[in-house]
Amino acid sequence: MNILSSVVSAIGATPLVELSRITHGIGGRLLVKLEYLNPGGSKKDRIARQIVEDAEADGTLKPGQPVVELTSGNTGTGLAIVCAVKGYPFIAVMSKGNSRERVRMMQALGAEVVLVEQLPGSVRGQVSGGDLDLVNTETARIVCERGAFRADQFHHRGNFRAHYLHTAPEILEQTDGKIDAFCDFVGSGGTFAGCAAAFKEFNPQIQCFVVEPAGSAVLAGESAVHPNHRIQGGGYSMPNLPLIQTEQIDGYLQVTDEEAIAASRSLAKLEGIFSGFSSGANVAAARQLLAGRTVVTIVNDTGLKYLSTELWE
Repeated sequence: MNILSSVVSAIGATPLVELSRITHGIGGRLLVKLEYLNPGGSKKDRIARQIVEDAEADGTLKPGQPVVELTSGNTGTGLAIVCAVKGYPFIAVMSKGNSRERVRMMQALGAEVVLVEQLPGSVRGQVSGGDLDLVNTETARIVCERGAFRADQFHHRGNFRAHYLHTAPEILEQTDGKIDAFCDFVGSGGTFAGCAAAFKEFNPQIQCFVVEPAGSAVLAGESAVHPNHRIQGGGYSMPNLPLIQTEQIDGYLQVTDEEAIAASRSLAKLEGIFSGFSSGANVAAARQLLAGRTVVTIVNDTGLKYLSTELWE
């Protein structure tokens, strides 16, 4: 018998798939890790489990203590699942600029969702770094008010460890270590940082690239002239992400809103992979790297979380 003790045990061990249709006529192999097949529909399930279990192990999370986190919806969904199974109240703090499907999913999973207004002039569906600052302020207030544990995905090492210990080793096993490059659209930076560290330890010749929105490539040292881009879940114009080590970055790639949207739609129509904005950004960026190489990237979440957005109009 192979029966899991809870849905938390179903997190991870996702398939790796070659995209042979979307890359037709382009030399090289493009492989994608299907993280949308995690129970909460995104790669963030991994960090939710790791952060909570690490905090339990070191005693920073006490039995029954509330858990609070700033989220665009995916980390919140993962935490809602993990907290439901483990018995922690969970409060998700989220900008009103994110898609409403995520709010409903977190609420269905038992989370309390606190929605924060955007800055004047911000557009619904386009969350800037300034909008995220407002969410961060409200998150800090709730943590203090309720004596809660903050999952703090932008700083907690569990975010890094989830991908260093699990995602990257899975990819190396699935490919027999035969990859040339990796890229990822950066939000908190945990996926890129954890995978890049593991890949570089295995083979320093594996090149790792940060993906950012065109016009908001601040990690690449550029000015944020387009902070209100449409690629939800990252590209927040934050020049310093504590989890990322610059020595692990081999280069920076930029993707426009239109390129990300077109790639997401092509993933669905040509490959049968229904994903969100950032997955499209990853595939569009990975195509820039092919040139006869084997490139790995991530399908970050499911397109079901974006049905109310222009992505699937």
